[in-house]
Amino acid sequence: MKDPSSQNSTRPRQTSRRSLGKRVGDGARALGEFGSDIVNRPGVLPGKAHGWFRRWFAKIWRVRGGGLYAVGYALTFAYFEITTIGSELAESESIADFFTAQLLEFVLRFATDSFVNLVKAFMWPVYIVELAPPYGAIGLGLAFVAFPMFLKKPIERWLFGEETGDTDTSS
Repeated sequence: MKDPSSQNSTRPRQTSRRSLGKRVGDGARALGEFGSDIVNRPGVLPGKAHGWFRRWFAKIWRVRGGGLYAVGYALTFAYFEITTIGSELAESESIADFFTAQLLEFVLRFATDSFVNLVKAFMWPVYIVELAPPYGAIGLGLAFVAFPMFLKKPIERWLFGEETGDTDTSS
């Protein structure tokens, strides 16, 4: 019985913390690739967006406990962020205006709105309960009971592949 983590214990794990410079450099490189893809190969963006969403969702899943609360948080946050970006685009006179004259203002306002969206996303169960009292509370309670039975394992397989599955019964 081998422990996979004991193999090559001298090599750092992929989940180790990277320096700020490395993270900023990787982010800048990814942003440059994104810009290049938008201009040169816009057809690859949906596939890349799926990968970005999956990585982001996996981080949220781990941090928020990997249950219905994590799913609700992620979906609520994504909804608020998308509506924020949509309203910013709608307020600008043109796409060129959006990317040039309002870029700095957009970044600052978006950072503030993102923080507000983060707080709102923490409170997502309240929105469900307020949606249609008392049915919202009943639905939320049923979702908390049914989620681990029916949806948790398929979501974990989608996020992490077979590393979370109980398929290895031979030891």
